Amino acid sequence: MPPITLSTIERARADIADLRRGLGDLARWLDSQRAAIPRADQIYSRVAQLGEFLERLNAGLEQQEKERAQLAGLFQVSRAVNSSLELDEVLNRAMDIIIQVTRAERGFLMLADEDGLLTFQVARNMERSTITSPAFQVSRSIIERVAQTAEPILSTDATLDPRFSAQDSVVSLSLRSILCTPMIARDRVIGVIYVDNRLHAGMFQPADLDALRAFADQAAIAIENARLFENVRQKMNEIAELKTFQDNIFASIASGVVATDLEDRITAFNRAAEIIFETPAERSLGQPYRDALAPLARTPLPRWVEEAKREDKRRVAAEIDSELPARGAVNLSVNISSLKDTDGHPQGVTIVVDDVTEKRRLEATREMFRRYVSPVVVDRLPRDPDLLKLGGQRQEITILFADVRGFTNLAERLPPEKLVDVLNEYFSVATDAILAEEGTLDKFMGDAVMAIFNAPLPQPDHALRAARAALAMCAAVARLHDTLPDELRLHYGIGIHTGEAVVGNVGTRLQMNFTAIGDAVNLARRLQENAAGGQVIVSAQTYAQIRNHVVAKRLPALKVKGREAAAHVWELVSLDV
Repeated sequence: MPPITLSTIERARADIADLRRGLGDLARWLDSQRAAIPRADQIYSRVAQLGEFLERLNAGLEQQEKERAQLAGLFQVSRAVNSSLELDEVLNRAMDIIIQVTRAERGFLMLADEDGLLTFQVARNMERSTITSPAFQVSRSIIERVAQTAEPILSTDATLDPRFSAQDSVVSLSLRSILCTPMIARDRVIGVIYVDNRLHAGMFQPADLDALRAFADQAAIAIENARLFENVRQKMNEIAELKTFQDNIFASIASGVVATDLEDRITAFNRAAEIIFETPAERSLGQPYRDALAPLARTPLPRWVEEAKREDKRRVAAEIDSELPARGAVNLSVNISSLKDTDGHPQGVTIVVDDVTEKRRLEATREMFRRYVSPVVVDRLPRDPDLLKLGGQRQEITILFADVRGFTNLAERLPPEKLVDVLNEYFSVATDAILAEEGTLDKFMGDAVMAIFNAPLPQPDHALRAARAALAMCAAVARLHDTLPDELRLHYGIGIHTGEAVVGNVGTRLQMNFTAIGDAVNLARRLQENAAGGQVIVSAQTYAQIRNHVVAKRLPALKVKGREAAAHVWELVSLDV
């Protein structure tokens, strides 16, 4: 037997309609020929019975067609509900199908919020258009009854239905055919589906209610799936945002971070590590760390990594000196520890690297300067060693030259070892006095000392500092004499001048001296050469800056080597306290 399809039902109904029209014509003709035709009444009765049979057959076909349409509609609803996780789009499409299948005028879908209150999610009409909120005119009492009892409601004419005819909404809205069913998920009412027809009574039958309930079951599943999907998507977004946040933090860490798995393959390599090792992360990830960090193969790093991995032994601020192909000599400080999961199981090793090359250079630079300048000045030196590069700048400074008088004659009488000891004692006196005023020891020249003030850091009172250092030097020499025999009692001759000179680092990158060069330096030395033992001679330029703070005696102008004009000078006697 061939399957019953929509086309066969339609053809059968067309044939029945033709037969019914033919029987009608035959019945009318028999009625007119009752007297002329024998047994016309009997034939007429048989024709009427045949017409009734065709009527029942047509009704059955109509019911089959409606059931087929309901099944087809339910299939379309099921396919629509399961075709997407975008809930609003799915429910709109499904509601359009339900309205078409049930021949409803309108359809509404409401969902319960966290407090159990029903809110409209879908509102559609038979034209497949969305109904705006002012037209949400439905029987709230019916909807709430279905939500509370979890039982569906079918009313063929609500205005005559004793259950609802007295309700204001039914009367005022003239509601007639109504279908309403709950949506149940996990034994809980999560919403209600309501369809109606305000124009015709008897539009809905029990089969329509069954179809609507089946749709409600599908819709409930779809809603739960969509909510689960939305929750998962929200969690995934939160995880993605957190991962992005963590990646940004990881990338912005100043320390290089390299993580490995138990097979020593690199699983993380941040931006700072790229800079330190001058290796892009994409080239390092997934590679054995011994390959990516090959220049460190001869350092203790591989042994430390194995100790962390096998013995859970940590290394904190352990330093490595190595050579990197693109950078040369580097100093690295590393922290190494085992990488574990939340249960404490080893997952690999974390290597945190800090490049301390520049720090070590700066420390070396500071240590070098401690031999020349006051520790106070060293602590205030620039933190960038590049600021101490070769070259200089022109600026005003005060230069102090001090020479030990009589040292040459003493050298003829003392053995070299004893001579060096004596010289160091006098140099210590000079050094202490100069550094106490935060001056810079430029150099030692035989038995002479050169110091400068106002460099490398500015000192507004640099001339006065030099004067105080000179007087302190003389006082310290006098105290030193109390511990020395007469033949070892020597004196400094000191010259001080203030003027412009070029100050900076002179030499090469491998060997440099911080010094001052210029005519002002030469004049300070010439003044020192003219100073007697225990005498401090200052230039007019220096005296102009300190005269309100010292006691000085004007001396005759000096004709110094290399200058045509005589230099006006003063002998520094004491501080004016």
